[in-house]
Amino acid sequence: MHMHKFEKIWLIFGIGSLLVFLTVLGVSAFYLGNQPPSCLAVIDPEKVDTTAPFNEPGLKKVEGKEWDYELVFVASAFNYNPGEVQIPKGAKVKVIATTKDVIHGFEVAGTNINMMLEPGFISEKIYTFNKTGDFLILCNEYCGIGHHMMTSKIEVVE
Repeated sequence: MHMHKFEKIWLIFGIGSLLVFLTVLGVSAFYLGNQPPSCLAVIDPEKVDTTAPFNEPGLKKVEGKEWDYELVFVASAFNYNPGEVQIPKGAKVKVIATTKDVIHGFEVAGTNINMMLEPGFISEKIYTFNKTGDFLILCNEYCGIGHHMMTSKIEVVE
């Protein structure tokens, strides 16, 4: 079989690129220990209301961490608890969320906070709120007939 010189070059380039990609992926996954965030923390969905920190959802000031506040949300049938939260401008917030019943989405409009909440798993995201105003929290995963009413609000104040 005869291959043109340029076909051989592109074949070698393609195989070389694939090997580099797989090597970087392997080193990242196995040597550095990078994993998807959903596998790091689990919770019993039937005991969410009695398990800290979900037994007291809301905003809490923390000391000695790289973030200033922890904002805990619990999603359940067509609502988020708490329904509204005030955060000071410039605060670095760790959002911690889970759900008690079905898969829900958790998107804070106007930010890069976008998580999928699955029963039995805890989702976390760190974000700094540098702009004042109201940020609407939406469920972006269809969760049932009341899905369109599932909202909450974060108000960033001076």
